[in-house]
Amino acid sequence: MKMLKTVACGACLLVLGSAMFAQTERSVEDDYLSNIQDVIITEMANSQDYDNKQVALQYLEESVRSGKVSQEQRVALQNLAGEGIVTRVRTNGRLVNNFPDIRAKACDLLGEIGSPEAQETLLTIAQEDSEPMVVSSAVRSLAKIGSDGNDQVVETIQFIQRKYSALNPTSSLAYEILDAYEKLAPTAPDRNSLIQSISEIASNYRFATPVRLKALNLIRSLQASNTGNN
Repeated sequence: MKMLKTVACGACLLVLGSAMFAQTERSVEDDYLSNIQDVIITEMANSQDYDNKQVALQYLEESVRSGKVSQEQRVALQNLAGEGIVTRVRTNGRLVNNFPDIRAKACDLLGEIGSPEAQETLLTIAQEDSEPMVVSSAVRSLAKIGSDGNDQVVETIQFIQRKYSALNPTSSLAYEILDAYEKLAPTAPDRNSLIQSISEIASNYRFATPVRLKALNLIRSLQASNTGNN
């Protein structure tokens, strides 16, 4: 009987050891495949070919949706958001990596990640990009991440509102700004300046009527909220 117990214990240890080895082996293989994937995605993102960047974005979107984004992928996404703005490639003096749709999609994905690094990249793109579609994506993502008491988020969006209202009034961007204000208002440090910024949209007849109406409704809502808090 003692011999049988000894053999049984040995068999159990052997099985457990085999399982642990198999688990370790799978883990090493998974890490290896992940590293290879990161290298491929980074190379495609850094490529000057537009199609390669699109494929990189597709892989990055899958990673973001699954909640498994490596540090290398975060960096690749931040680089794509600044493609043609932060990183400029010229051939014979001509900018050849200006891909607004790539930047816009990357900004949307950074909003899903929501890290401090993502927020910092979005603040930079929002201020430096000149394409309304990209700035709209950056504003939308900044609102999704939230301010967390960071005045810079609201101040940046107010700067964008003033800049585009004067130089290039774009109704789609103004609508995104109003949506952002609505989300950020509860933690905004200065609601009066927020209402002033919204008023400038409401009174600008170069914006579409639905946008100006949304601005008026938001002002009423904020003023009623201020009154209720007093």
